Amino acid sequence: MGLQNLKNNPGARKKTARRGRGCGSGTGGTAGRGHKGQRARTSGNVRPGFEGGQMPITRRIPKRGFNNKNFKTVFEVVNLRQLDVFKEGASVSPAELLEKGLIGKSNSKVKILGDGEIKKALNVKAHAFSGSAAKKIEESKGKVEIIRTIRK
Repeated sequence: MGLQNLKNNPGARKKTARRGRGCGSGTGGTAGRGHKGQRARTSGNVRPGFEGGQMPITRRIPKRGFNNKNFKTVFEVVNLRQLDVFKEGASVSPAELLEKGLIGKSNSKVKILGDGEIKKALNVKAHAFSGSAAKKIEESKGKVEIIRTIRK
């Protein structure tokens, strides 16, 4: 059997229906959209949640409570095992982490987590540390320095 002998199974490839191409096609005239109405028009459907001009339910119901989404602190997370790329005694700050590709943005806050082991004495500067990460860095004769940021 060669590639030239391969064929699709019967019914595997179906022609797409060409709508609005005359009475003989079976979908002539209204092209399967029915008669009149919003969904028969070219602008077709409406956005999700649209209720035909009526005040949407998302605006009718009262809003209560507090949402912290806009104010929460988002950290870029770096695990201890990732700090293995630095040399013994090196100073590790967000700038160095960005240079090595361990974080994505230069202006983001960095948190060091204690996943993995560290055998080198490093001077690590970050905005936050987990308790286990700080303990492991100090046990390996390194230094932990928290970067303080001024809120506006």
